[in-house]
Amino acid sequence: MQGDVVLLTCGSGEWLDAVVAESVEKGYWGLENLSAIPGTVGATPVQNVGAYGVEVSDLIVAVKALHRENGEEKIFTASECLFGYRDSFFKSSGGADWIVTEVTFSLSRTPKPLLEYGALIELKAVQVVTPQMVRTAVMKIRAGKFPDWRTVGTAGSFFKNPVITTDAYNALLMQFPALPGFPTNDAMVKVPLGFILDKICDLRGYCENGVCLYKEQALVLVTVGKVDAKTIDAFAKKITAIVKEKTDISIEREVRSVQ
Repeated sequence: MQGDVVLLTCGSGEWLDAVVAESVEKGYWGLENLSAIPGTVGATPVQNVGAYGVEVSDLIVAVKALHRENGEEKIFTASECLFGYRDSFFKSSGGADWIVTEVTFSLSRTPKPLLEYGALIELKAVQVVTPQMVRTAVMKIRAGKFPDWRTVGTAGSFFKNPVITTDAYNALLMQFPALPGFPTNDAMVKVPLGFILDKICDLRGYCENGVCLYKEQALVLVTVGKVDAKTIDAFAKKITAIVKEKTDISIEREVRSVQ
């Protein structure tokens, strides 16, 4: 600890939600918005995992990694990780040669609730908010919006939320006044693709050849029965084309295909 700052170093194989639960139990702020995300700590810097206004790039101070070819061990600073929206150095061709072994997060003992997204806004009316209250709210939201990955074929959010120029966002507002938008630090606007797929494209719950956009959250792609990668790819391309036609936005996939 350094004053109110808590540096938490975790092995890459640690289950992310277990780490979140323990940090919340200790009263540390930072990871609570990332509750109930399936996966390991080591995957978080690769994807720059995020949810409900928080990305791990906001919290990571160092990533230890091992070079798969020469065995070199290196500690990457946050700036060296080249974090972007659902992106990092580790997703590049050169970064793929590094195996993440440890991640160090900077947490805080000072209350820093981030309550701008979804139903979390309701907590703003509470006089004293704790990390556990935020975690409980996030888990409830996710339980209602996401399928159980242990029983349903899914990779979670299949597409990235598009980040567009302010002018493009304002033009869309003229057509779709209810379209939410969240300004970013680089004067762009992030728009929720789930809203576009649901309210603008009317695609929530849409299915074709055993592939569907989830009935509770259109951003999530699920499969029914045995479906091959070619069918999923064709479905995703069709969704991309529909969004382009309706909004002129070119959406990107959050998942990566393994050849």
